Amino acid sequence: MIPSTYPSQEEIARLTARMLWEIEAVHFMGVAPFTLASGLPSPVYIDCRKLISYPRIRSTLMDFLTITVMRNAGFEAFDNIAGGETAGIPFSALVAERMALPMTYVRKKPKGYGRNARIEGAMSEGERVLLVEDLTTDGGSKLSFVDAIRETGATCAHTAVIFYYGIFPETIQTLGDHGVDLHYLCTWHDVLAEARNMGKFSDETLNQVQAFIDAPRDWQEANKA
Repeated sequence: MIPSTYPSQEEIARLTARMLWEIEAVHFMGVAPFTLASGLPSPVYIDCRKLISYPRIRSTLMDFLTITVMRNAGFEAFDNIAGGETAGIPFSALVAERMALPMTYVRKKPKGYGRNARIEGAMSEGERVLLVEDLTTDGGSKLSFVDAIRETGATCAHTAVIFYYGIFPETIQTLGDHGVDLHYLCTWHDVLAEARNMGKFSDETLNQVQAFIDAPRDWQEANKA
């Protein structure tokens, strides 16, 4: 069912950040920084996949994501909801259910046998597709999914995520240059603000996170192993 209430975007961001803290999907560094998949250090880490195990929070955030997309892009803007392999698949299914639309998913690469497909499910030429993922950092990983969708003859001008890092200035331009608008619920700025409001962590830890958010590339360079 499409939700009928519309919290402000600021309230959605605050509540999303609080829910991520409640289920321990976000972490701030303790003694040593985390190591990201890129090999670079980070004082913060997020795992949105944990959301699928918490039905009340999962349902609320999917309502938030659905109304955010409809408010920003339109109520009749899409014909198909596509999830990015693998983290985006459950969230795309939940959004598609709310919007009463077909759901598909996009593989990271062709599966290498059979039809050698990247798109699983029914996607037709001319369909307007919303790409749903769990999060985005610099936006780069979304471009391959968008290109795969467009190769079917469908269009993809919007992507929606639960969490957007919000600290790399090139992200919006990278997506925009590819003809894609980004919709999201909260950022590291919101998560840090909620951590302060909740009285979590020492001033030292919060200041380290603030330094990373303000200048992430500089922080990573200074904290390389």
